[in-house]
Amino acid sequence: MNLLASLRYLVALHEHRHFGRAAQACHITQPALSNALRALEKEFGVVVVRRGRSFEGFTPEGERVLASAQRMLHEHTVLQQELSSEAAHPRGTLRLGAVPTAMPILARFAALLQARHPGIVPVALSMSSQALEAGLESISLDLALGYTERMPALGGALRSWPQYVEHYFLLRRAGQPQGRGLQIGPPISWLDAARSPLCLLTPAMHNRSLVDAAFRSAGASVQPAMETDSVLTLALSVVAGELCSVLPGALVDAVRGHEGLEALPLTGPVLTTPIGFMSHRQVQPTRALDAALALAQDAGWLRHAAQHSGLLVH
Repeated sequence: MNLLASLRYLVALHEHRHFGRAAQACHITQPALSNALRALEKEFGVVVVRRGRSFEGFTPEGERVLASAQRMLHEHTVLQQELSSEAAHPRGTLRLGAVPTAMPILARFAALLQARHPGIVPVALSMSSQALEAGLESISLDLALGYTERMPALGGALRSWPQYVEHYFLLRRAGQPQGRGLQIGPPISWLDAARSPLCLLTPAMHNRSLVDAAFRSAGASVQPAMETDSVLTLALSVVAGELCSVLPGALVDAVRGHEGLEALPLTGPVLTTPIGFMSHRQVQPTRALDAALALAQDAGWLRHAAQHSGLLVH
């Protein structure tokens, strides 16, 4: 039995919660994955996986094996990167996650990191806040860009590096387009914005809870004309239709090249939300993660992030 491979299959099953999808992610057949897991159970002398007609979770013993598997695979990655990297030339894969509204900034960060360190292969994933936090806890993510205000509820398991502050805009088609690209218009109140036909994120998204709270604070009750879990769809619903949307500055910046659009800063209240990188406090960083954290604290990068987020007044 290849122990490391079997541990990878176990972790994949935890991530995908489905035998077929886990096998596909590992590029093996489902019978091969099942056989490897049974061999793992034989090795430890315990039942690890609850089986029925489909995956039903892990036994208490399986949870302990899973936790050890996650740590062992991480230590294996740390060692691999140590052995394959030179002092100034880190190598290896770096798994990065971001909440959907922060993906434009994560994309810039990952591209700049790869340009500075060609040996690093960033994997940039769009994930919900809950998925980011679960990924950090299970060590399946190295670094997450999201809402640092949620960290106290996690009991001090994470450390953070502030990046920028979200400010919010009403994005709509401009009544009188002027020149090329998107215009930044005059401020508008949340109460007035509530009268527009809106496309908003679905209620399960953390960003939607922030937006709903701002509308309530303004005394507005909103019934969206359209909902989506895709930030691309938020923007395209405005570009291609007659809808408006509420977007943070990073997403507004991403559609600046579209003609005929305007973004109005939302006021009354002014909603601001800190966004930062987070990692697991007790996990040894890989060489790639060390390089990423150095960039995350670089003054030049922080200026760049600020120019493409926030109030967009730079």
